[in-house]
Amino acid sequence: MVKFKNKIIIGNSDKIDFLELGLENIGCKIDTGADTSSIHCHHVRIREINGEEVLVFRLLDPRHKAYIKKDCITKFFKEKKIKNSFGDREYRYFVKLKITLFGQEIETEFSLANRADMKFPVLLGKKLLGQLYMVDVAQKNLSYNHKKNKRP
Repeated sequence: MVKFKNKIIIGNSDKIDFLELGLENIGCKIDTGADTSSIHCHHVRIREINGEEVLVFRLLDPRHKAYIKKDCITKFFKEKKIKNSFGDREYRYFVKLKITLFGQEIETEFSLANRADMKFPVLLGKKLLGQLYMVDVAQKNLSYNHKKNKRP
């Protein structure tokens, strides 16, 4: 793992893990133009369970090789108005998820978005990157390669 001024160098894309959700090696795009991170989801709905409002959703696209036909349920969510990549304002739900990047577990906020037509189901934005990482656009899969090299 290469560091520069106490920041880890990350490439323009990588593969990350959501171990709590049973998802490994999920492709992600590093986007210094996006404020927040986002992840592809579908079947998003609010339900009431035991008298509490919860957010229910499924991650990834059913065509994705790591897709698990399983609902994620959280009572910790918020809805915010954001400007999407096309400059349009829209409401999105936000949840906190733990990811593993360069062997470190990090909890960060993700917007739940329709990224079905995008190459990468996950986008990592500035709120996560700015604290820990410096981007080298000529590189890719640095965290994934770090993980592979750590295995016995």
